Amino acid sequence: MTAQAASQPSSTPSREEEQAEVIRRLEEDIIFGRFAPGSRLVEDSLMSRYGASRHFVRQALFQLERQGIVLREKNVGATVRFYSADEVRQIYEVREMLTRQAALMIPLPAPPSLIEELSELQRRYCEKADAQDLRGIHEANDAFHVALFSACGNPYLVRSLQDYMNITLPMRAKNLADTEGLAQSRRQHELMIELLKGRDSWAFAQLCVDHMQYSKSDYLGRISREKGGR
Repeated sequence: MTAQAASQPSSTPSREEEQAEVIRRLEEDIIFGRFAPGSRLVEDSLMSRYGASRHFVRQALFQLERQGIVLREKNVGATVRFYSADEVRQIYEVREMLTRQAALMIPLPAPPSLIEELSELQRRYCEKADAQDLRGIHEANDAFHVALFSACGNPYLVRSLQDYMNITLPMRAKNLADTEGLAQSRRQHELMIELLKGRDSWAFAQLCVDHMQYSKSDYLGRISREKGGR
């Protein structure tokens, strides 16, 4: 082997990279609605779907169970976590309270540095949306909201908000693949940035709460239709 060949990185993915890819693909299939809430996740089918070993599939299921996306039950196996209508409403009640409080704590007018940061994240969000890059849309959207609420100055409140963003991921991420929902999200992000330049904290906080309603209603509608179809 020549010195040049030895210095070139291997194109073969490591075991860690292979595992991460299986987790990523399974997570996307769940959060973007390819696997409906309550669907069974059969290991043999997942092995075939992802071209992965049983070990990698099981590790992916364990990881997503820790994230609250997958539910594993004795004598049932793994299923996509299903939230009842009451659970969805209760979870969103908490998320809305946390969101409103964080929004009210952001000093207005916001500093130019925050406006600039959010404008850049919004540009990236729109770029991913135009490219129909679902993973990119999801990551850019979450980055926008984390940067926004970090301006409240309370890291513990921000951490709690992130926890509830993760809990609601299966409920809200499919909305980012919906044309109408995505267009509304983009408009509301732009309006948030504009309101940050003013002094009306209550209008800004209400918009942040309103911003969550489309995905909540969409998930409630989906589980209602699926329940009616059974």
